[in-house]
Amino acid sequence: MKNFFKKIKDIYHHEELRKKILITLGMILIYRIGSFIVLPGVNSAALSAQMESLGGGGLGDILALFTGGAFSRASIFALGIMPYISASIIIQLLSIAVPSVQKLQREGESGRKKINQWTRFLTIAIALVQAPGYLATSVASVPGAVVNDDSFWWFSAVTILTCSTLLVMWLGERITDKGIGNGISLLIMIGIIATFPQAIIQELYHPDTKAFFFLVEIAVLLIVIGASVALVQAVRQVAVQMASSVQAGPTHMPLGEGRRNYIPMKLNSAGVMPIIFAQAIMFVPLYLTNTDAFRESTVLQTLGDFNGFWYNALFFVTIVMFTYFYTAITVNPNQMADDLKRQGNFIPGIKPGRPTAEFLDGILSRITLPGSIFLGLIAILPAIVFNLGLTNAQSFSIFFGGTSLLIMVGVILDTLQQVDSHLLSRHYDGLMKSGKMKGRQTSPVSGIAG
Repeated sequence: MKNFFKKIKDIYHHEELRKKILITLGMILIYRIGSFIVLPGVNSAALSAQMESLGGGGLGDILALFTGGAFSRASIFALGIMPYISASIIIQLLSIAVPSVQKLQREGESGRKKINQWTRFLTIAIALVQAPGYLATSVASVPGAVVNDDSFWWFSAVTILTCSTLLVMWLGERITDKGIGNGISLLIMIGIIATFPQAIIQELYHPDTKAFFFLVEIAVLLIVIGASVALVQAVRQVAVQMASSVQAGPTHMPLGEGRRNYIPMKLNSAGVMPIIFAQAIMFVPLYLTNTDAFRESTVLQTLGDFNGFWYNALFFVTIVMFTYFYTAITVNPNQMADDLKRQGNFIPGIKPGRPTAEFLDGILSRITLPGSIFLGLIAILPAIVFNLGLTNAQSFSIFFGGTSLLIMVGVILDTLQQVDSHLLSRHYDGLMKSGKMKGRQTSPVSGIAG
């Protein structure tokens, strides 16, 4: 505990880090306040009564989880950040299929700005489509939820939801640029954490929950959290021989002998993004089943049951595919091989250049397979737990592994690593006793980090 307070003191004395944390907390506060502001002309009490009568489950629970309850309250932030996530998925898919988008990615900062601008415009278009669908299926269709659903109310509600989505996107970008952590992922995590205490209370006070049974649930949950942390931080160390002449204090390393370092290739290089992308894709059948045109579709109803076999099978496969996809666009073995060759470094037993790139690509492919499978298994664990009757409350089983837990673990570790880096830059000890978080090794090449 003494060490904990010392770290808090170090953070307080680090002026730049203190400002970044305060900016982040301020942006999060704005987001949470907005999630409680109900759309004009909407009776939130009628929506709450409807949710209780349905008993939860389905699309409402999932979207309420990602938006911190804003979806079920018909808040101005009801759409949350999901339109932006959907737009990002589309743009990244276009970066593979469309040569002009690929060219923009290779242009550096200027290309990145253009792609970000395209993503923002696409976010507006998606929000303009999702907002009327949300209002029609989840708000206007509830008896007594809308006081006067005339054309003016529809126009104003769609405008408010679209503009609020842009505000959430702006908050996430400001956190990334001026605050600490990845803003978009952090806002999703905050929405998830906001519903976690209520889920625990519902499970604890469920009529079928016994005290001993609840303690066993918590113990298993901690084990799953530990497994998730291991997945996020696991690395495969690739030895690198660094040929250099170094003069450091009383010791001297002769030219040609060099020193050994390694490239930390993560078991899950894609982080939590495959989970977010896959969940956004799985929202499509869930949305469609709430519309009159597809309400009777047996296939969509099957894919819309997030406790069902086919939903989780497709969810699992989508996560594996997105893990490979996101790893391919974020980790570049060719660039890593070029960096090693340019710096005079090499992997023992492997020729520089193309053989090195092929060697690194082979390792990346082999470690990504078990990483993606483990990621998918944890993602579908809530459905397994609930179907086996290991939890009584549906809202609590959502946190029993799955998307929510992986996002929380990944985002928290990433944020702590950034805080740790700022502390080390000012010669403070890190948040961990060793001064360096496990899994955050320094790579001798660009394009990959621990």
